[in-house]
Amino acid sequence: MKTISSKVVKKFVTRSPSLLSSTASLTSIASFNVSNKAFPSSLLDDFAKFCYQRDLPRAMQALELMHTHCIWADCIAYSELIKCCLARRAIQHGKRVHVHLFSNGHVPKTFLINILINMYVKFGLLHDAQDVFEKMPERNVVSWTTMISAYSAAKLNDKALEFLVLMQREGVRPNMFTYSSVLRACDGLFNLRQLHCCIIKIGLDSDVFVRSALIDVYSRWGQLENALRVFDEMVTGDLVVWSSIIAGLAQNSDGDEALRLFKRMKRAGFLAQQPTLTSVLRACTGLVLLELGRQVHVHVLKFDQDLILNNALLDMYCKCGSLEDANAIFVRMVEKDVISWSTMIAGLAQNGYSKEALKLFESMKVLGIKPNYVTIVGVLFACSHAGLVEEGLYYFHSMKELYGIDPGREHYGCTIDLLGRAGRLSEAVDLINEMECEPDAVTWRALLNACRVHRNVDVAIHAAKQVLRLDPQDAGTYVLLSNIYANSQRWNDVAEVRRAMTTRGIKKEPGCSWIEVCKQIHAFILGDRSHPQISEINIQLNQLIYKLMGVGYVPDTNFVLQDLEGEQMQDSLRYHSEKLAIVFGLMSLPGGQTIRIRKNLRICGDCHLFAKLVAKMEQRIIVIRDPVRYHHFQDGVCSCGDFW
Repeated sequence: MKTISSKVVKKFVTRSPSLLSSTASLTSIASFNVSNKAFPSSLLDDFAKFCYQRDLPRAMQALELMHTHCIWADCIAYSELIKCCLARRAIQHGKRVHVHLFSNGHVPKTFLINILINMYVKFGLLHDAQDVFEKMPERNVVSWTTMISAYSAAKLNDKALEFLVLMQREGVRPNMFTYSSVLRACDGLFNLRQLHCCIIKIGLDSDVFVRSALIDVYSRWGQLENALRVFDEMVTGDLVVWSSIIAGLAQNSDGDEALRLFKRMKRAGFLAQQPTLTSVLRACTGLVLLELGRQVHVHVLKFDQDLILNNALLDMYCKCGSLEDANAIFVRMVEKDVISWSTMIAGLAQNGYSKEALKLFESMKVLGIKPNYVTIVGVLFACSHAGLVEEGLYYFHSMKELYGIDPGREHYGCTIDLLGRAGRLSEAVDLINEMECEPDAVTWRALLNACRVHRNVDVAIHAAKQVLRLDPQDAGTYVLLSNIYANSQRWNDVAEVRRAMTTRGIKKEPGCSWIEVCKQIHAFILGDRSHPQISEINIQLNQLIYKLMGVGYVPDTNFVLQDLEGEQMQDSLRYHSEKLAIVFGLMSLPGGQTIRIRKNLRICGDCHLFAKLVAKMEQRIIVIRDPVRYHHFQDGVCSCGDFW
């Protein structure tokens, strides 16, 4: 056996004086022969100690000396070193450990190779992970599952499904972690149902992780009935499954059911954690339940400052129209990311505070935070609603150069709206023709709305026909097209539109408005008399309209959809759902409290005027959220600038 040279020892000692001083047994290293057990034992002890202490520099120095003399430590020490490399994002050190482990014909145990594969996956080096996997002399369920999970996370769905088949061909049986990973790689219901059958066959359908994954994937594909069936098949004692079903319902806009299950979960004795609260906040956001959202906020306060929860709170308050609460959250946030800034910018813009949104965007740039796709949508929306045409066009045309963001349909839609507001309809049409992607129905609707405001009948008819070509079931566009023809006295065309609606079985969705009072939701629909106080509401509404007529209110019959005449036309406007909800709010909420209403259809011009006058006469703030935007009525003025 060859003796270790003093030159090697000096080199090692020079690089690591602390190592020498901490280990008395290495002081006379030069006098040891490799066959002397004192040297390798002492070196391995030091290496293990540095690994457990997460002292990466000295651990790597010890590893270099071990590598020089073909000495290998136990698997646990290496696993600790690899964890340290991951924690420090030390990719090159991790690769050096890999080289050492496979040097001079040495083959580490499967356990350690799996840790190496996982290291490369965590570093995002999927190709390196696959190389290690392919050279493994023996693969177990952990090896296969790690790769399947990595492919699923990287959206390489075909590869993940292929590996599931290959592992079974090699005689390796998938476990609950394998299936919970591969389920998320399902790119269609056919694959999902096949996997579900396999899971039931081998008895893993009761496993918490598998059930959670099944619920997640069924929810992602809009199969809420199947997701609920998986949830209900077994009484669960695990918070993970509760969180999955509540998240699935909230993501699929079934906020009522999500909140119902959240209450069930609480009654069952489970404490809500961050993922569940995030989903519940999303449900409150979709239903515009501000008071319930505030109750959830109380639960959030029990946790430490959490970026994800704070962003969810911010989004909830913005979309429930409470900018004061949103701003309070934003100001107090210790940590803000691009999502935080984008949410606040979009919230300000959609609620009519365009100048404040643009000021916030400037502050964001000063802090060096790079805008994303959503940020620029919010900025363009703000420019549109503030009438800042040139500024908006500048941001649109320079977004690729300044921020590396390619314009998408939402950006085009905002810019078309911007030009339409300014009456520059020909430029809006040119922009649609220049789009790299094909204009969708939303894009054409933006042009249609501009034409409606500026009464450009020819372009409006063209835009409406394009919307109906792309979305033949859009009842609102049929109605708007019919009204455009009616206003131009083109009665034959009106009849043709209505025949088309009848032939295709299209009916205008009834207007519905709802308001939250004392933690209860009260819904109103035109012509529906089911509300227990409807008679009193109608009396109060008629009295209010009489008072408003005394200050100049005249019902705008341009928004009547039926062929009615005279007083009949005015009566058809009188009982629109938002009017009923406003009156109920006046009756039920104390003076000074904001009246907040959610509406399923875009607010009509007559109701918009009604809300402005009521807000001024009753000295109330009225907030109405329709599918397009938010309307804040105060002192006879609306935040939308009378364009929606």
